[in-house]
Amino acid sequence: MTVSLNHSLTSFSASMTGEKSFNLSDYEGKTLVLYFYPKDNTPGCTTESIAFRDLYPQFQAANCVIFGLSRDSLRSHENFKQKLALPFELISDPDETLCQLFDVMKMKNMYGKQVRGIERSTFVIDGNSKIVKEWRAVKVNGHVNDVLEFVSNSH
Repeated sequence: MTVSLNHSLTSFSASMTGEKSFNLSDYEGKTLVLYFYPKDNTPGCTTESIAFRDLYPQFQAANCVIFGLSRDSLRSHENFKQKLALPFELISDPDETLCQLFDVMKMKNMYGKQVRGIERSTFVIDGNSKIVKEWRAVKVNGHVNDVLEFVSNSH
């Protein structure tokens, strides 16, 4: 089963940085931004994560919690988080459970070859665990500002 816009999510859990476990039910009443990205330490993913980091105080002011998510290991995530001084946690999804739930696994062209990977996507989940906005096939430039504008104006 995959989720879509206006879909209410049942609680799910996953491992994340900081030796913590993400549980959707822990964030009832808060707006969540869940951004899926292909891979730690790649140019687009680094740029996107830095943009979320730099606007983090504004997201907090909008009662919004940010999580980055990819198939990378927790060790890779911890290094990426530390290297970029990210103030939010990164969720590890090596078995693609959440990637499949959110339908972000796609065939992509990379250097002329078809490869299966995460399509850069962002989801806003409201305080009732309902998906209220989604961006798919995201282009990094300006994207984080669009997300901030949406969460700031949805209160």
